[in-house]
Amino acid sequence: MEMRLLGVEDGSFSSYKFQRKGKTILCGVLTKGLKIEEIALRLIDVDGLDATEKLLDIAEHLGLLDMIILGGVTFGGFNVIDPVVVHEALKTPVVVVTAERPDNEAVLNALKKHFEDWEIRYKVFERLASISPIYEAKLHPKENPIFLEVVGIEFEKAFEILRRVTIRGRIPEPVRIANRIAKAVSRALLL
Repeated sequence: MEMRLLGVEDGSFSSYKFQRKGKTILCGVLTKGLKIEEIALRLIDVDGLDATEKLLDIAEHLGLLDMIILGGVTFGGFNVIDPVVVHEALKTPVVVVTAERPDNEAVLNALKKHFEDWEIRYKVFERLASISPIYEAKLHPKENPIFLEVVGIEFEKAFEILRRVTIRGRIPEPVRIANRIAKAVSRALLL
């Protein structure tokens, strides 16, 4: 049986020397196997705090999901999606996929430097780290590894699912497609 997987990524946005304001796209791509079933777009605030809420709205719109695959924890700058909150709200496994090994110390330093509410944002990283180690995984034999954090699912099961839906490069198709769509839409709208 093919699984209903939701890949989530963000669009691009203008940055004016750390005075980033405005909106960007949060894109959810629902796939069944390797076929795109539906695409959902929401606007999120650059460096805001609304990305988790917008993802929950997308998920509610799309209905039953087998797994959510996030292309990181930060979207639209430092607008964080809390994988633990998403899992608890939807009772759906959440996997965070990144091309580079997450560096929570660097994140903490950047948050402290640029955000008065850094503690609220950093709690998301702390909560995720308390639930999941960072796993290194090679989803495609000819590609470099990626890094996974898992909530509500065992690493081995998440790895098998992601391996089956990684066909070009090292990023799973639902996330790769969401990235392409979000970037294209945000560029077209000049966000």
